Amino acid sequence: MKYRLSMGGLLLLSLAAACAQVASHAPTVFTQKPAASPATLPLTAVGKAVARVNGSVLTDADLVREEYAIFPYARQHNGIPKELAPQIRDGALKMIIFEELVYQEALRRKMTVPATKMQHAEADFRKQFATPDEFKTFLQSDFHGSQQLLLDKVRRSLLIEALLKTEVEDKGTVSPAEVRAFYDKNPVRFEHPETFTFQTISILPPANATADQLKEGRKRADQALHQAKATKTVEDFGLLAEKISDDDYRVMMGQHKPVAAGELAPQVVKALLAMHGGDVSDVIQIEQAYTIVRLQEHTPAGKAKFEDVKAQLQKELQQNKTNQLRAALDKKLRQNAKIEEL
Repeated sequence: MKYRLSMGGLLLLSLAAACAQVASHAPTVFTQKPAASPATLPLTAVGKAVARVNGSVLTDADLVREEYAIFPYARQHNGIPKELAPQIRDGALKMIIFEELVYQEALRRKMTVPATKMQHAEADFRKQFATPDEFKTFLQSDFHGSQQLLLDKVRRSLLIEALLKTEVEDKGTVSPAEVRAFYDKNPVRFEHPETFTFQTISILPPANATADQLKEGRKRADQALHQAKATKTVEDFGLLAEKISDDDYRVMMGQHKPVAAGELAPQVVKALLAMHGGDVSDVIQIEQAYTIVRLQEHTPAGKAKFEDVKAQLQKELQQNKTNQLRAALDKKLRQNAKIEEL
């Protein structure tokens, strides 16, 4: 098991969003033909230096921590898709360098952490462990048994969090009036096509499949349907998709974000229109491939009302402002810093 100190929301959000949907691989529900499944690269650390920031060394252990943060599904699949690996690594490297710059700036400002806050943070961290022995094992493996090294890491995290609160979070507030003004000035933005949110399990016979292979594919699809119909929840269906689906969305538990009806194969749209939330379709054949879908939500075309979107819109505008402030802080801290990527 991996344990993580809170870094005050330091995820590289743009990368996380990109990785949340494997857009480069089209499953059978879409009008395009599916691509081959990606291979994965394991995430390992050996203590190798990956960067120096004003002389401070960052290692591949720091890098792997951020790669897991950006692509948490790596834990379930023993690695990350090869095609995403360079993008994820680059984002993780930028993030750990940013964290170090923020930490050094906090030290420069002589910021401190109150003793009570340190105590609460340490206690919260220990709660991640089921037993004292589990904590001791972690302390030995990650900090050579040193309680002081762990406390230094906790203090570092809290200093990063405190500086970011001052320079980013507190300055990133968006007022209700600003949210309403954005909604009124961008009416087209809130018009939406008919969309479906769903999960898939797909059985994909090989290209140029023989008659026997097609027959075997249909048999697998029928078996998958029997199992899919027995699922009761999003998680049940998702775990099954991870286990037996051939399309790339299996690494996301078969999950698709809202998709416009025009982007889906007609057979799939027809099936989804006849379903209610939580329903599982029969086997849908598209050329030589077979798909089973579980509907989560059907949203008709229209324009979203302000009351329905204001909470999410405020969150989005605030996140955008926060990202801009964070980027500006990163640029400022890099100006006079000596950074070496190794």
